[in-house]
Amino acid sequence: MIRVTLADDQSLVRAGFRALLDAQPDIEVAGEAADGEEALRVVRELRPDVVLMDIRMPALDGLAATRRITGDADLKDVKVVMLTTFELDEYVFEAIRSGASGFLVKDTEPEELLRAVRAVVDGDALLSPGVTRRLIAEFAARSKEPAAADALGRLTDREREVMALVGIGLSNEEIARRLVVSPLTAKTHVSRTMVKLGARDRAQLVVLAYESGLVRPGWLG
Repeated sequence: MIRVTLADDQSLVRAGFRALLDAQPDIEVAGEAADGEEALRVVRELRPDVVLMDIRMPALDGLAATRRITGDADLKDVKVVMLTTFELDEYVFEAIRSGASGFLVKDTEPEELLRAVRAVVDGDALLSPGVTRRLIAEFAARSKEPAAADALGRLTDREREVMALVGIGLSNEEIARRLVVSPLTAKTHVSRTMVKLGARDRAQLVVLAYESGLVRPGWLG
């Protein structure tokens, strides 16, 4: 059973999500919160698998709440999905830096919401090509020199290659075709790379690929 906490200051939004999620045989809503502080209390008490976190909330916004959740070793298994009004929300970049596993627009189709919840539990990141391109553009605009790449020394040559392909937005299936390996092998390489670098999920791996200088802006085409 996938346990989901809803954090949104609009009660109608929470009610709509709860009705959809609770109707699924493999998903249940584990708590609600109307602001970031309450979200932290609920998450620490109930330890859900996924938090659907609104970015703009009173008391403590979703970004700050996400940073506290992802920075707490006791909550390392909790995945955060940010809820935004528009896909190109100005806080998308900062949300990934804060440790979010991805984004959903609030008016997303019900099937997409359910797929997203299940996907993050499986370790996938909710980064559409458009969001990936925007992340890259943000890195290009904000970054100066790449961060030290010492951590990459832990990786094999193949893992560095896979990390670079993740960084330019390829899925496991696309990586498998590029490297002429099975999708399972590609997924294994991605998983091992995340473990070695301490990345919470695929979204953080994209960030690390750019911060380390392994991938440079413009490589996506």
